[in-house]
Amino acid sequence: MSYHVDVIPNRSSPPAILFREAKREGKRIRRTTLANLSKVPPEIVDGIRALLKGGQVYRPMEDSLSIRRALPHGHVAALLGLARQLGLERILHRQRSRHRDLALAAILSRVLQPLSKLATARSLSPSTATSSLGPLLGLGPVHGNEVLAMLDWLLRRQVWIEKSLARRHLEGRTLLLYDVSSCYLEGRDSPLAAFGYNRDGKKGKQQFVFGLLCAGDGCPLAVDVFPGHTADPTTVAAQVKKIRGRFGIESIALVGDRGMLTTARIREDLTPAGFDWISALRTDAIRKLLRPSPSDGDEEEAPLRPGELVPDGIAEIVSPEFPGERLMVCLNPRLRQERARKREDLLRATEKILQTIADAVRSPRSRLRGQQAINRRVGRDVGRKKVDKHFRIEVTADDIRWSRRQEKIDAEAQLDGIYVIRTSLEAPALGAGEAVEAYKSLSQVERAFRSLKTTQLALRPVYVYSEDHVRGHVFLCLLAYYLEWHLRRRLAPLLFEEEDRAGARALRKSPVAKAQVSERTKAKADSKRTAEGFPVHSLRTLLADLATLTLNQVTLPDAPNHPFPMFARPTPLQKKAFGLLGVDPTRFVASNLAG
Repeated sequence: MSYHVDVIPNRSSPPAILFREAKREGKRIRRTTLANLSKVPPEIVDGIRALLKGGQVYRPMEDSLSIRRALPHGHVAALLGLARQLGLERILHRQRSRHRDLALAAILSRVLQPLSKLATARSLSPSTATSSLGPLLGLGPVHGNEVLAMLDWLLRRQVWIEKSLARRHLEGRTLLLYDVSSCYLEGRDSPLAAFGYNRDGKKGKQQFVFGLLCAGDGCPLAVDVFPGHTADPTTVAAQVKKIRGRFGIESIALVGDRGMLTTARIREDLTPAGFDWISALRTDAIRKLLRPSPSDGDEEEAPLRPGELVPDGIAEIVSPEFPGERLMVCLNPRLRQERARKREDLLRATEKILQTIADAVRSPRSRLRGQQAINRRVGRDVGRKKVDKHFRIEVTADDIRWSRRQEKIDAEAQLDGIYVIRTSLEAPALGAGEAVEAYKSLSQVERAFRSLKTTQLALRPVYVYSEDHVRGHVFLCLLAYYLEWHLRRRLAPLLFEEEDRAGARALRKSPVAKAQVSERTKAKADSKRTAEGFPVHSLRTLLADLATLTLNQVTLPDAPNHPFPMFARPTPLQKKAFGLLGVDPTRFVASNLAG
């Protein structure tokens, strides 16, 4: 291993002066740049050369170098390198501008450390920077109003950005996953704020609704924001219009859950647009399949016969109730067992409530008297467990009696663990197993919602209120998740993530069966170590580890006004992460960072 100063000529610029480390790896010599000395005075560079040749230093070692500032850098280099590999800057806009640089910085900041827009501006400004991101992008001082103006710019660019993402990830006949979620708002100042079906568990909070479109592999492509009282099915028409007008794909199959792609939406929105679709039947629609329908013979038979279903199997049927559709009936024995257990627990809990009421009625000192008073108590308490329909309750002026409606319980239990996938796609285009897998892939959209709202990107709380700013904020979070999605795939060997998807799929005997984990990933999760001995991380903790690779601003005693950048040495784990990403953490540092 040796150290030396190299002069690298540039055609139209002054030569770059680099302080490098050289070491032999087999038959090759690997050179690593430790510092850029291009703006250091020549006499200082000559002094460094003399030291490397064996010259003497008469100052104490602690006085030979001074670290003026150390900024967390490794996590920034990882994300910025990945963003540039993905062409994210060009997706935002082909020409560099202040708005584009701020948008890129805000997207990376959302993955690194989600903050309010004002806090993000401060974390990027040179005097208050919390990482090397602002200096690397040459942003200079950043103000909160600039970040808000960037949201307006980003919203105007949304159509073109979504088109670019669709061109990259969709081609030919393709599946599109669609689902909606909601996000609560503080206050009532936003025009989008309204009361509606709340998925956040925040009672009394107004919200907005947003719908997410993803490619078949879960890669996010587009997002739309709706007022908080918007029902899920009514958002489908907007997605059909967007897909048809922007994406330009020759054949689309939209995948949505059974509450989203209802029969009405299929008939009024998807079919007129010429879209294929994959969804599922609701329970009331499944019950129609239990009714006998005329067949070719004299006898009548029901399309669905639960007793003939095979556990974890798929049975494809047709029904005159759903003309032109393929129906895949699936039986999940684990789900059947769980629903039976839960129903029995709820029935017993309801019987306990009824017994409490009966004890109160029959007590000599009880004030609960009269048929009307007892009925009010029954209506208030018995319906809490949502199984009161399974009881026959008789109330008199001084007593209450009940019994289970076993015939209704048996009728409901008949469909335990059964679900039916419906699609308009013909069998040659999509097999029965593939249709079930496509519907189950909606779990990837749910994972996106979880990352957006809770674990990683902190979509909420929302610190902006105008309609355009809220829409811009949601779209910014979508782009941050786009970056995170690719980051997780690249770094899967170091994360608690499935790294052998083909191996895990091979272990699953049926699309109805429980998803399996590959042997490699299971071993990683059990030992908490990778095959190479590195500790396994979550994405958050791995980024925190990479952040310990700092970018230092260093000065020499004889030139205190001429700082130059110098990197900390990466750990073996950090080298592995950068290798998986194909990123050199020293690559993005320009000599102007010295000032």
